[in-house]
Amino acid sequence: MRHGYHKLVRDGIPRIIEAGRGQPVTRVLDRAEYLVALRAKLVEEAEEARSAPDKQLRSELADVLEVLQALAAAHGMSWEDVVAEAARKRDERGGFDQRVFLEYVDQVS
Repeated sequence: MRHGYHKLVRDGIPRIIEAGRGQPVTRVLDRAEYLVALRAKLVEEAEEARSAPDKQLRSELADVLEVLQALAAAHGMSWEDVVAEAARKRDERGGFDQRVFLEYVDQVS
């Protein structure tokens, strides 16, 4: 029986599939395809983190982190640059520590 996935996977997944007696069919993406696939993978992993039970959250966040690091590297960014930008934005706009939830904004004339 064939199962279609059509998505970017970690490098070791084909080997794991083979060990489970599956026959993976893969290809190597070109740069443009890879960049698109990484962004799609980020959304997939973020959704998995969003819906994960608390006991699985660490694992799902690790997957998000792996994709973020790959996406940064694919765009020629060092991880340190991304972390520095996060710190700059935190200094400028704050973090999420105070749990502020914006309901709406009334425009004043």
